Amino acid sequence: MNQIQCKGTEESLSKTVAIPIELYESTLGQYFIGYADNLVFGKYTNAWARLYNPIKSGVILHVNVWTVTDVSDSAFRAQFWFNATPPDSDIEYAAVTPTNLIIKPQPRAKIRLEYASNVLGDPTGGIKAFVRCAQPETTLVESENGKIIIGEGGNFLVFLSTPETPGLLTSGRIAFGFWEEKIKNNRKCNG
Repeated sequence: MNQIQCKGTEESLSKTVAIPIELYESTLGQYFIGYADNLVFGKYTNAWARLYNPIKSGVILHVNVWTVTDVSDSAFRAQFWFNATPPDSDIEYAAVTPTNLIIKPQPRAKIRLEYASNVLGDPTGGIKAFVRCAQPETTLVESENGKIIIGEGGNFLVFLSTPETPGLLTSGRIAFGFWEEKIKNNRKCNG
């Protein structure tokens, strides 16, 4: 809060500015974005991408926004899981970048964006929180405003499948915006 003293008066005025939490976290160098591109699935396989908070990361993950883009000609299903184990697959890692490009050296995310294509099976454990259907050549977007909070060892997983047309090959893209909150010594979170 800034105090302003006006010349010629004995009153002081207070000015408070409200900014979105995303902007605040970005000014601190704690807001990051990233995406998993060219997720290929169908022909009886699936794909997934997740934000994974490693054990002993020292941070709490706040999911702010997610997007799922259907870049093909067929519809698919997007399932959103909390703390699930993805099917066995070759995990790849997507780049994540801070959104505040002024800070030097650039902050590095502790959260990892992992993904896999052409996998067999479904996630296990965890909680299937919600499901959305993606239509051809459209993007689903949801702003969570940081209310999805994941502790160390946990994850926010988006799982893509084509249950209505399992024999068709399709592709998609998943993007995330999130911030990291440092865990204070007296606060513990479990994934």
